[in-house]
This record gives sequence, C-alpha cells and structure tokens, in this order.
Amino acid sequence: MMRSFLQEIGISRTFLAHVKSNGELLINGRHEIVLKTLQPGDVLTMVIPPSGEHETVIPSEVPIDILYEDEYLLIINKPVGTASIPSKLHPDHSMANRVKGYYKRRGYADQITHVVTRLDRDTTGVMMFAKHRVVHAWMDQALREKTIQKKYLALVHDTSTLEAHGFIDAPIGRHEGSIINRCVSEDGKPSLTEYWKKETLVGAELVEILLHTGRTHQIRVHFSWIGAPLVADDLYGGVKDEFLDRQALHCHSLTFIHPMTKKELIIEAPLPKDMSQWIEAHKK
Repeated sequence: MMRSFLQEIGISRTFLAHVKSNGELLINGRHEIVLKTLQPGDVLTMVIPPSGEHETVIPSEVPIDILYEDEYLLIINKPVGTASIPSKLHPDHSMANRVKGYYKRRGYADQITHVVTRLDRDTTGVMMFAKHRVVHAWMDQALREKTIQKKYLALVHDTSTLEAHGFIDAPIGRHEGSIINRCVSEDGKPSLTEYWKKETLVGAELVEILLHTGRTHQIRVHFSWIGAPLVADDLYGGVKDEFLDRQALHCHSLTFIHPMTKKELIIEAPLPKDMSQWIEAHKK
C-alpha cells in the first residue's frame, strides 16, 4: 500500500501525517488515501506544503559562497571563523544565519535551514544544507549509511610516522576535565581516519583525508596522537605563524548520490587563501 511504500523510502509517520493534513497525495494525478494499493507503473506524487521559517534563526545579510544549488540542496563554501549553527554567544553569526538570510532575500517558501554536514568554526570548505525536511531525512540516512564521502586537505607537521597512504585507528573520547578537548582513550568511541600524502613541504606534509567515522575533532586528535599535529592547531600541539592562526584544515570535496536524480555529484571547494599562502611559503 502507499503508506508502506512511503515509509520504506524514509518518509516518517509524523511527516506523512503532516502531508495528509496540509499537502496532497496523488496516484496517477488523482487524490488517494494512504491505504491505497500501488500497482506496477503507478505514478505517486507527494505535494509537500511549504515549511515557512524557523523563527529562532536570525537571518544574516552576510553573503554566502554557493558551490551548488538546486530545488533540493544548497552547498556552500564555509569561510574561516564562522560556526555552522547559532549559539547563545553568537546567535546571528553562523552559516545557518547566512543561509536563512539568503533564503529570505530569494523569497523562498521554505526558509528553514536544514544543516546536513557541519564544520568546526575554524575549518573551511564544503558544507551541505537540505532545502526541505524530507530531503534532510534522506541525507541524514545517507550519512548514517556512509554514502556521503567528505574529503579534507590538511597541513600537518612533518613526521617520519606518516606513510604514503595509511590509516589511524584509535578510539576518541572526551578529555578529562574539558568540555571541548578530545583525546585518544581506551573507553572512547571507535574512530578511523584514512589519509594520503599529497605534497612534502618544508617542515610539513599536505595530506588528503577521508573520515570513516565522524567524531568531534577526529582529524585533529588523530594526527596529534601520531605526532603530526595540524599546522597552527595550538589546541592539539600545532604551531601558529604569520600565515596561519587556525588549524590548517579544509573540507575540499563532497561526493554523494543526489536523493532525487540518483546521480553521483562531486562538489569541490578550492583551498582558502591562508592555506595556499602557507604552502607557497614552505615549498621545497
């Protein structure tokens, strides 16, 4: 029946009830109830009502750098020094605020900012937003099933422990006495980081990184643990200089299957200016 099919493709009971009350459910262009049996060749159409806006997210006039946009997804290039979501201390300076402002300026009917992938405040690069609640649910499921692949570029202090291609497999937990710091600990959660050397520099390596788990500060903790902390990451043993005053970490690509077209998309963001300048200054 229609209800069972919709639940199989990730439509929750709550959301289905919302569509029944405020939207439309059509089979071959005719209104039908959720108990209707589907036949091979039937065309099922779900008309989702606009979600309006999230009143607690304050719109920002600061522009965004758009890497990709269609009616389902918005993918942006996050700059340094900007959080992904609002906080009590910074209620109107996050990327969610900027995206909300963009939606308002464009006059979109749906103005809720559904964050799919987050980045630390001082990590730059590709960040995904879903434009609708159901698309958000599908992309969250893709994250759980690890079919969204995020790759990072990082500058790490030179160390003989790095291989051309390797894995860092060590559990990560909270650092005792801190609500921010994380560390490798026996009672932590399983964490796996894969990396490739891309370029050898003076005193550092440029590495490409693929996360197989998504722990807080995972890249920073893992590379610090093997004695190769990220350049300028003073929280985990890195050293700042005149070119970099934040951890040298950039999410440079996002690979995923589009939830509607089912085509693979690869979205990339160029290295930010501070990391590019650091690399130029430390070439051999």
